[in-house]
Amino acid sequence: MTPNSNPDPVDREIEQALAGINLQEMDLAPQRSGSSKPGERLYDGVIVGVSGDDVIVELGPRMQGACSLAEFVEPPAPGEKHRFVLHGQEDGLWILSKRAAAEISDWEALEVGSLVKARVTGQNQGGLTLKIGKHEAFMPSSQVSTDRAEDISQHLGSTLTAEVLEIDRSRDRVLLSRRRVQEAEALEAMQDAAGRLAPGSIQMGKVTRIEPFGAFVSLGSGIEGLLHVSNISRQRIENPSEVLSVGQEVQVKILEIKDGGRRIGLGIKQLEPDPWQEATHKYQEESVITGKVTRIMDFGAFVELEPGLEGLLHISQLGRAHVKNVGSVLSVGQEVTVRITSIEPGAKRISLSMLDPRGAVIGSEDSVDGADIAKNLATPATGGLSTSLGDLFKKALQKPDGKTG
Repeated sequence: MTPNSNPDPVDREIEQALAGINLQEMDLAPQRSGSSKPGERLYDGVIVGVSGDDVIVELGPRMQGACSLAEFVEPPAPGEKHRFVLHGQEDGLWILSKRAAAEISDWEALEVGSLVKARVTGQNQGGLTLKIGKHEAFMPSSQVSTDRAEDISQHLGSTLTAEVLEIDRSRDRVLLSRRRVQEAEALEAMQDAAGRLAPGSIQMGKVTRIEPFGAFVSLGSGIEGLLHVSNISRQRIENPSEVLSVGQEVQVKILEIKDGGRRIGLGIKQLEPDPWQEATHKYQEESVITGKVTRIMDFGAFVELEPGLEGLLHISQLGRAHVKNVGSVLSVGQEVTVRITSIEPGAKRISLSMLDPRGAVIGSEDSVDGADIAKNLATPATGGLSTSLGDLFKKALQKPDGKTG
């Protein structure tokens, strides 16, 4: 490994577990079929027949052997071919073992990622020692279980299904992981359960973790979904902990399922009525309404008209004079009276103004006088239009003491 490479987390755990342990001293020496030791070479044989508890095998010209019938799953038929290991001679007949041959074949076929059955034979400071058939193996403590608090000594004498992490025959080193098998089984169970879910369905879940960006909700069977902060409520929420707590049961809607169930998007606000559907019936353009400032931006402020329904009050609509800083005029939480200038339900957009149609600030003296003028223009007085306008101008020029200037 080069100095700049990033070690795999599993490799790092294994190296830590094996620190100070000499595998050669632990006699982890896998046998090879190519060695000259007795009982390790494989021979092809043809079944001749069955005699009592023995299966008679033809190994070659004038070379026969016998194998116990118990080593066969079913009694073999004459002519079948099998592989055997020789365990010596008795009365001129070779003693054969089909089971030992299978173990050697399995060992030769063993590769990283293979699943094997291994019997736990002991425990040391780094993990468990095991045997795959007659071959030694080792399992670091971190690879025994997904439960790091599990007492690994409980597995002594038992047979475990494990995944091969590493085979280094030159160093007589074989490493196994039961944790990998458990993780794969959990993933399969999760994907199977996720397959029974569908976008749009409604489920009950329990909040397991809260983060600034949202909350994780358990749906059971190892399935967890993300409830993003933007999907918790129609009202704007800055932090999920404002409305949720760990252990709380919630009803959620499945919004999306990705990566075979590893990524599930959830929503709660989707179960609430959408105020935009009624917006055009409840609000009309040019109507005046009171709302609360929820956010202040450089270009304007957002005003909440009701929970889940906000309008944009652009900086150009804050007053007759040019406003450089929205925060100098408005503050979050402030109640303001605004006029609705446009409603676009499809785009979910409402435009607001603090100015009346004549450009005066709503509620100001200019706005009130403008309204009086508009009212009188729309309703001619009995004395004629000129008389009405004259009275209005006279009223506008009147001093507080009632005298004209």
